Amino acid sequence: MSDKNVDNREETEYEDVCYICRRPESKTGKMLHIPQNISICVDCMQRTFDQMDNMSMVPPNFDFGPAFAEIPQAGSKDEDKDSDDKDKKHKGPSIRFLNLADMGGLSDIPQSQRVKKAKHKDKVKPVFDISDIPAPHKIKEELDKYVVGQEQAKKVMSVAVYNHYKRIANPNKDGVEIEKSNMLMIGPTGCGKTYLVRTLAKLLDVPLAVTDATSLTEAGYIGDDIESVVSKLLAAADNDIEKAEHGIIFVDEIDKIAKKKNTNQRDVSGESVQQGMLKLLEGAEVEVPVGASSKNAMVPMVTIDTTNILFICGGAFPEMENVIKERLNKSSSMGFMADLKDKYDKDKNLLQKVTVEDVRNFGMIPEFIGRLPILFALESLTEDMLVRILQEPKNAIIKQYEELLALDGVKLTFTDEALHEIAKKAMEKDVGARALRAVIEEFMLDIMYETPKDDNIGEVVITKEYLTHTGGPQIKMREFLKAESGQ
Repeated sequence: MSDKNVDNREETEYEDVCYICRRPESKTGKMLHIPQNISICVDCMQRTFDQMDNMSMVPPNFDFGPAFAEIPQAGSKDEDKDSDDKDKKHKGPSIRFLNLADMGGLSDIPQSQRVKKAKHKDKVKPVFDISDIPAPHKIKEELDKYVVGQEQAKKVMSVAVYNHYKRIANPNKDGVEIEKSNMLMIGPTGCGKTYLVRTLAKLLDVPLAVTDATSLTEAGYIGDDIESVVSKLLAAADNDIEKAEHGIIFVDEIDKIAKKKNTNQRDVSGESVQQGMLKLLEGAEVEVPVGASSKNAMVPMVTIDTTNILFICGGAFPEMENVIKERLNKSSSMGFMADLKDKYDKDKNLLQKVTVEDVRNFGMIPEFIGRLPILFALESLTEDMLVRILQEPKNAIIKQYEELLALDGVKLTFTDEALHEIAKKAMEKDVGARALRAVIEEFMLDIMYETPKDDNIGEVVITKEYLTHTGGPQIKMREFLKAESGQ
């Protein structure tokens, strides 16, 4: 690459690379450019300044010893050297700066280590505009295209989001200050908690940070500190503070920070995390690092106001059914009108009866629950719901496999009996909708391996017999399909 092309940085297809730390500009941000085509990131330049400041703090009468013999400068005379020898022990080391021409610059970096610039993608217009938020029923209609079932949950989330962004547009109308609509969702694993939040943030085109409460500890003892959830939101907003302050933070596995029972040790990952999150949920100005998840002297800090950030907490809350049963079975179990202890054992949607009292008995402190005013539970998935999940959503699993085989010119079809058999096998795994992909991958492996071998295959029909290992899939050749369509 010639020097002319190197100097013209706008026309090159490769990113600038820091000469010291070798990180590309996509990781470091904007770089400083000095002569000889050398790029230095802000972090490395700051470290250089810090080292120079440390050297300037050396006492004036400090003897550096013979290791720091003064380097004679170009053009010095011998008579000057004799006069300087007397004061040499009272002087610090003379620093000779490097010749920039010896450093090489961009041409010194091998071609295999260069990073190409990312191509700018055309931004897709969002479905909704947060400045003109639509009515809740419009939001629910869009959620229906992606999420099957969970009618109550979608209705609650639509109303909460509608009220939240109306509150941002009208912060203090007629002297009435509207409080935040933070949510706490409870549901079994694989029922769609995270998927609901991701879909909602995608429709609104707002930054979303999905974090796991299991890694949070008080003041970051071992894992992440509590403010790291805000720094992740800032990173999702491309370090745009104003955009991040209107985003959504989803804290998953929130049940893992419940108050630990029967422990005498300091609970740095339980109740302490709940107490630390109180200021974030209610709204406070916090300092978070830019481009990093931990605070240190080399990372710049910015202040973010969490007053307009929507917090959604979710968790499976295992054993919550036992807490609910204990509350519902408080009446006497003796006598003619007594309630049976196993009355609610077969109720799959027992979580729908959850109350604030149950969450508090589970181990969440009252101050934490009070800052999550909207509490709702998601339904357990049934076999019919799993069949609908397979084929109805926009990005349904069946549609994904049909598209994969269509790229090879093969049509993929599932019978109704096969879909119910897939749902039945997924129900046995007891991990929710995540089991559907595992079940389909198991029997689609041979089909996707063998189909590209034969160009004459035109259609593959998945039957129940193939899933139960009592038969095979129906294979239709292209000639047969042509003849059938000609008739």
